[in-house]
This record gives sequence, C-alpha cells and structure tokens, in this order.
Amino acid sequence: MALDQSFVGRTYPPTPAYEVGREKIREFAEAVGDGHPAYVDVEAARALGHPDVIAPPTFVFSITYRAAGEVVQDPQLGLDYSRVVHGDQKFSYVRPVRAGDRLTVTSTIEAIKSLAGNDIVDIRGDVHDEAGELVVTALTKLVARAAEEA
Repeated sequence: MALDQSFVGRTYPPTPAYEVGREKIREFAEAVGDGHPAYVDVEAARALGHPDVIAPPTFVFSITYRAAGEVVQDPQLGLDYSRVVHGDQKFSYVRPVRAGDRLTVTSTIEAIKSLAGNDIVDIRGDVHDEAGELVVTALTKLVARAAEEA
C-alpha cells in the first residue's frame, strides 16, 4: 500500500545535541581511508582557516541517518523498514563540521512517491550548531521495496 502523501512537509523535533569530537573525526577519516591532514592535525586545519580539525564531508551522515530513523519509525507513516534500502544521499554545506560542534538535526519529509510498487521517501535533515546556525543539509532517499507476489 502506498504511503500517505499528507506526510509530505511533516517536520520532526530536533534531536538531542551530538558533540563532535576529534577522536570520532579521526576514526571516521581512517575508516573511509581519507588521510587529509585537516581531519587529524589542528595546525593543518588552522592553516586552512579552521579553528579546529574538520570532519570529512560524509561524517555527518551518521547523525542525520540516525535522525531520519525517527521518520522511518513513525507508526503513522507506516513504512516497512524491513524492505528499506538506502537510495541516495546528498549534502549541501554552509561550513565544515568541526571538532567541538554540538549539532542537532531536524528531519522533514520532503517527498513521497510510489514507483513500480516501491515507496520512495525523501528526507531532509537540517543540521544546526549550538548557536542555531545551519551547518549542512543532508538529503536522504529511502526506497521501501515492493513486497513480492506469492
């Protein structure tokens, strides 16, 4: 059954603040194989104009995807998560994420489509810092695959 279009535009409350740590940035950069010095060396980051080490561009996925979980688990929406695959991901940065940031994410359902029996949900995650300034917007596309015919 197709998802209810009336959910388009629904915004969920901001997540609790996530404090970005230097060690988490280092671990993430290492895990994705990105050896840029600004991710691990404060002086290298400062030489590029940043007050502390910065995170690789995809680092924020871990907190925006967790925030999107509130949308996915909304029982009123009725999305069958057992059938969900991650369809696409895009980021639009105002500034890099940096160590010491305390970030919250507000998720909004941007679009709901049905295509060949599959439900497609686009979720926008607006990531704000402690001052309320927008840092990055993440756009996540989730696809709930159609149930196979018996």
